[in-house]
Amino acid sequence: MASASQVPTQAKTHAEVTTAQTPELIIYDHSSLFYWWPGWVVGYVMALLTWLQGEVIAIGDRTYLMHPSKNVGVIYTVIIVLVIVFTNVSLRCLFSVLTIVSVMFITVLFAWLNWWDDILNLLPYLGIHMNMGFYIMLSTILLIVWSAAFFVFDRLTYWRLRPGQLTYERVIGGGERSYDTRGLVFEKRLEDLFRHHILGLGMGDLYIMTSGAHAEAIHIPNVTFVDRKVQAIQRLIAVKPVDPTDVVVTAGEPG
Repeated sequence: MASASQVPTQAKTHAEVTTAQTPELIIYDHSSLFYWWPGWVVGYVMALLTWLQGEVIAIGDRTYLMHPSKNVGVIYTVIIVLVIVFTNVSLRCLFSVLTIVSVMFITVLFAWLNWWDDILNLLPYLGIHMNMGFYIMLSTILLIVWSAAFFVFDRLTYWRLRPGQLTYERVIGGGERSYDTRGLVFEKRLEDLFRHHILGLGMGDLYIMTSGAHAEAIHIPNVTFVDRKVQAIQRLIAVKPVDPTDVVVTAGEPG
């Protein structure tokens, strides 16, 4: 019969137990560059249309592949302008509704005044032509910048949520801030109809209010899949934190 000294034991520290068993959630806040994805997506679509339907145009001693329709360049220019406007001008819910109502009102008003015929008669004089190389070059640059921001730079700082603890961590430089999750109030905001719902594909902002003597308001902007994040946060807050005094001891087989 093996003695007690012959039975190997292994004590797991609280950190090891926490790492192995405690669920956690990582929250990244993204820059406004995320909303620029239509710039490179539509650009590649226009390049594909130009490659499939384009015509070779000679300008001087050089030839360029261009789409014969002026609408391709006009549409791409309008999309880029709209992206610039909606990523720099915040239209909250009320203002978004007012903007849509205003556009509809102007549309009906111009129709009632018979102005649309005069406006449409001016369109034949509007033409924008870009060659396939321009679409590919600009779209590739935008894709590289977008990817670097979304997959690299935006992930150098993040929020880590565990049962009982919320920490703000930095990949470079180290250091972190920690908050107790007891009494935390989380609020999601999808205030900008165009930016959050259309360009952000369901992205939104998180607002966190800490409790205690040093209460602090925390704003985490541009969180992807914000609805899922809020549901995961609610589940984690409901989980009881691991007691730091708990020690798990496992016994091996007798020798």
